[in-house]
Amino acid sequence: MRIAGHEFANGLAAAPMAGVTDRVFRGLCRSLGAASVTAEMVSARPELRATRKSRLRLDHVGEPAPRIVQIAGGDAQDLAFAARVNADEGADIIDINMGCPAKKVCRKAAGSALMADVDHVARILDAVVAASPVPVTLKMRTGVSADRINAVAIAQIAENAGIAALAVHGRTRDQHYRGQAEYATIAAVKRAVSIPVWANGDVDSPAAARTVLAATGADGLMIGRAACRRPWLFREIAVERATGTAPPPPALADEREILLGLVEQLHDFYGEDQGVRVARKHIGWLCERRAPHPALYLDLVQAHGAARQIRLLERYFDAAGAAPRAA
Repeated sequence: MRIAGHEFANGLAAAPMAGVTDRVFRGLCRSLGAASVTAEMVSARPELRATRKSRLRLDHVGEPAPRIVQIAGGDAQDLAFAARVNADEGADIIDINMGCPAKKVCRKAAGSALMADVDHVARILDAVVAASPVPVTLKMRTGVSADRINAVAIAQIAENAGIAALAVHGRTRDQHYRGQAEYATIAAVKRAVSIPVWANGDVDSPAAARTVLAATGADGLMIGRAACRRPWLFREIAVERATGTAPPPPALADEREILLGLVEQLHDFYGEDQGVRVARKHIGWLCERRAPHPALYLDLVQAHGAARQIRLLERYFDAAGAAPRAA
């Protein structure tokens, strides 16, 4: 898969997710097979650019190209300015967020709420493409609601505006993340445009990856929530597509190394207090995969202090390793 001169060999992308795809998690996904990783969305409002949250979200120190920054907002000129500034500061691709269904984003007429006004979408896309010295991509949903599916129309507007690629989540704004993703609309988008299309939504296994690619004809797959719970999913899908056989999940020792390394890097990246808080969500996803004793679970998700959090994780993996295997 190629986007404006950038090659994504296996066509697998980690979806941008607020509060998740920081520089640390992007590096992990890349090491485990993601060809494309996008930073957490940042507000296009100029006055918010200098906040600590924005600075951390825009931290790409040591990352290889292409560095992808996703911008969010409802004002065409703010978005155009944000695209130009981020490109000047090292972004290789600018992605526009028209996919986030969160209420706090949509209340500001941003994210997936933008899809309700096609004319405004056109103004935004024209302004951002004109302002950006680097390629611009667009992430969106199938529409606002079941009776307002307009992804094909927006995809065509996007291509005409000069958007370099699209990512389409197979749900409407109203669905949030409920129910099952549908792929017929993504397939219709793919048929309607000549630019690359990522299919997004419910890609949670190599089998699902095959199904979604067959149903949509998409050029690549974008994986979000499933990668939070199993970041090695990128590798599993890539190996299965290359060989026809999915690899086994990581051994307990490998999973231990992955998670402890991630948590230690989060402590370093955010500082101890915030790093411990951010790490809790990754520990929660670990506990979904391998449920611990309830008392240990509470200790893990409530731990204060980096050293204690690491000690509890080590205890968790020691206990998991000592547990008898099911027959």
